[in-house]
Amino acid sequence: MRSLIVYESMYGNTRQIAEAIAEGCRQAGEASVVRAANCDPATLAGLDLLVIGGPTHAWSMSRPKTRDAAITNAARGAPVVEAKPGESGVRELLPRLPRSLSPVAVYDTRIGGVPAILTGRASAAIARRLRRRGIRTLGRPRSFLVTRDNRLQPGELERARSWGAGLAAQRAGLANSR
Repeated sequence: MRSLIVYESMYGNTRQIAEAIAEGCRQAGEASVVRAANCDPATLAGLDLLVIGGPTHAWSMSRPKTRDAAITNAARGAPVVEAKPGESGVRELLPRLPRSLSPVAVYDTRIGGVPAILTGRASAAIARRLRRRGIRTLGRPRSFLVTRDNRLQPGELERARSWGAGLAAQRAGLANSR
């Protein structure tokens, strides 16, 4: 079983979740993690599981302006930013994905303690764009929660590991039943 978790992260939270999902997936085989900016869609063939995630910015997926704002906020003392100026993310990757992908699981990070209707969910936008391209999503999009000062809430890494293990087991079960 081969899994790949593709992520975009501004302050490191979405990367930490991607790494935890990969740890869970490794219970069923090999799992790798790659930044969306470094993902070559040509390398996705033959995967058993693809997971894509990104931070929620301005009620949806990040875009160049919100990435630039994160970089500006870091200069003012916000957490360290992982993104580089002008770097692409999940939004730019999605149109380049091959339509022949097996179902893709999606997740986001967003501020917790506030209803999703007020914060938005990048995962919902990712899933919608995948469906428009004819790519099915695996299960429902997941949100992992951060605090207002951009730290993962307690228990989120374990929840991500568990979700990754469940996704991998589900895909491995499907592969074995063929």
